[in-house]
Amino acid sequence: MAQEFTINSTAIESKINQLLPSQGGFGAGVDFSASTMVIPIVDLTETAEGSDVRADLQTSLSFNTTTAFSVSNTTTTVINTTGYFRIFGQISLAAAASESKVSFILRDSTTDKIIYTLSTNNITVGDFSGNSFDFNIFLRAGDSFKILASNATSQCIGSTRQIADIDGNLVNP
Repeated sequence: MAQEFTINSTAIESKINQLLPSQGGFGAGVDFSASTMVIPIVDLTETAEGSDVRADLQTSLSFNTTTAFSVSNTTTTVINTTGYFRIFGQISLAAAASESKVSFILRDSTTDKIIYTLSTNNITVGDFSGNSFDFNIFLRAGDSFKILASNATSQCIGSTRQIADIDGNLVNP
């Protein structure tokens, strides 16, 4: 059988009044109580928000939501819309007479910011370097994501997938 306890605490009462102003302070002489009874709580947040798909499943790849890219010997703007994006793929570099490199660049409409670079700077001519990548980025209005592949011996192949809009609402696959 459950037991009831009365809680007389002005600190708790003040905090509840601050966090729940619609309760109006309950008025004088009303105390808070606690119980030893176990009350199950069912979280219906996802359904109430209109989403029945778990968050991890909403980041799945699909035919309609995945965009492939291949960049070599140029700089290419891969994404120029707002939101949260997953970017994944493979970088391939072959050491040549000149340095080969691939850089990931965030641009805010006026300034480039390199967030990652892989280069053949310390590789012997003829050697090969490869690197997989998988990361998320956020783009505001006016931002873009670019990839620089410095020459014909540098290549970046991969895909992008928008995982949420600018407000953080997950995008279904």
